Amino acid sequence: MPSDCITYQNSGYFSKLIVDYLDEKQDLKPLYLRFPKLENFKAQIEEKAAHFSNESRSILVAELEKQYINFEISETTSNNLKLLNHPNTFTITTGHQLNLFTGPLYFLYKIVSTINLCKELKSTYPTYDFVPVYWMATEDHDFEEINYFNFKDSKIKWNRQSNGPVGRLSTSGLQEVFEHFSSQLGSSENADYLKELFRNSYLNHDNLADATRFLANELFKKDGLVIIDGDSKELKKLFIPYAKEELLHQTSFKKVSESNLLLESYKIQVNPREINLFYIEDNSRERILFDNNRYKINTTLTEFSEAELLSDLENHPEKFSPNVILRPLYQEVILPNLCYIGGGGEIAYWLELKSNFDYNKVPFPILLLRNSVVLATEKRLKKAANLGLTWADLFLNQDDLINLKTKEYSQFTIDFSEQKDALKKQFEKLESIAHQTNTSFLGAVKAQETKQIKGLENLEKRLLKAEKRVHSDTLERITLLQNELFPNQSLQERQVNFSEFYEAFGADLISKLGYELDPLRTDFTIIKL
Repeated sequence: MPSDCITYQNSGYFSKLIVDYLDEKQDLKPLYLRFPKLENFKAQIEEKAAHFSNESRSILVAELEKQYINFEISETTSNNLKLLNHPNTFTITTGHQLNLFTGPLYFLYKIVSTINLCKELKSTYPTYDFVPVYWMATEDHDFEEINYFNFKDSKIKWNRQSNGPVGRLSTSGLQEVFEHFSSQLGSSENADYLKELFRNSYLNHDNLADATRFLANELFKKDGLVIIDGDSKELKKLFIPYAKEELLHQTSFKKVSESNLLLESYKIQVNPREINLFYIEDNSRERILFDNNRYKINTTLTEFSEAELLSDLENHPEKFSPNVILRPLYQEVILPNLCYIGGGGEIAYWLELKSNFDYNKVPFPILLLRNSVVLATEKRLKKAANLGLTWADLFLNQDDLINLKTKEYSQFTIDFSEQKDALKKQFEKLESIAHQTNTSFLGAVKAQETKQIKGLENLEKRLLKAEKRVHSDTLERITLLQNELFPNQSLQERQVNFSEFYEAFGADLISKLGYELDPLRTDFTIIKL
């Protein structure tokens, strides 16, 4: 099997912003407080402890116990809920949408990264306790992003309409999805487990939030995962002062816009609205707009005076839903959190937010890029070794990979650089002559140079194409292998659902992830199954 590893920075799958963050570039340091290193968590603990009250802990634990009333939890999770009452307990948090049956594989990687960091912190700081938290994005309304998952060559999709917060969405209609999924599975013990897991998650719960809680709890209950739903009146009461600040002064727009000036050389992940709150009902989640001294709910006829809206906020905070700019602030207000673990896109928008946290006097968490993984069977790893492929090869763009291997396999050099350099030197002499005569001759010399260089480049391409035909069988095997490991020429973790591997390998899949993933590692983890 290939023995090399590839860093996130060299993989070609992360933005320049994330690469520079991982490299701790000086220009980005104003956008975060502490880089994710074990030694930096001591100061983070001290800062969060000074800002998180016992009253907030009591409210948090009471709400979590309420959310778990109808769920069977492990002793480990139960102990973690109790630990959250103690002032020396802190959380490590990841968040994710309510993707159908977890969606892509990286859902698992986020949570395992979170669980493993808690273990590593406990080993390093034994006088404190650390609880892994999965924040369910129950208030999102982008249903089209979450209503399907890929299984082998099938797209398992939930066809229905949804406009409001997805966590409140009824699970009616998922019987048909279950039957479609079941028809794609075999008859093994692992396949039967997956069927039961889907049935118990989605057919035995009334809404998507409860279904997702059951599913995540079933997969990670032995690890003490605590699952939180932020769509809660009691939790949002804690956020009222920050929501009021947003409505009256549009602070986050100003602060995030200032931060984005430091990111001008990068692609901005999200742009702030003037008001970064939605107004939600069971079947709607609409932006709050300020126009002509009135607060209006987008696409509706509903509007408020300032006094009316603030009264509504005090009495019904559950109707005010933070968007992507304010949701992180809400999270950090209600949790004793030290670190947020997310993908590249998430870390990119968190880097826009520190100035708003500073203004609101809320500690900014450490930002950790989640583990990224390639799962490979022993058979595929042997194929790669037999073909002489490294992971650096396999991470290449497919055209670049095929061109590279064709040149390696060829008996002669498919590179006419030497000939082109020699040609350029000849034309340099002709140009020196041309400068001593009519300018029209100089133009003719340059045109002829361009023509001949172009001719050599065309010959080089034709030779490469001819050699591809000579080595077509081997190149086809390389293409097939890369497509298996990188479906749709993308990262496996962004395309494949866990059930595809679970059917073949069972509970060993999650056990291996727990054993192999180092949350502070900055290269791809290759796991042999």
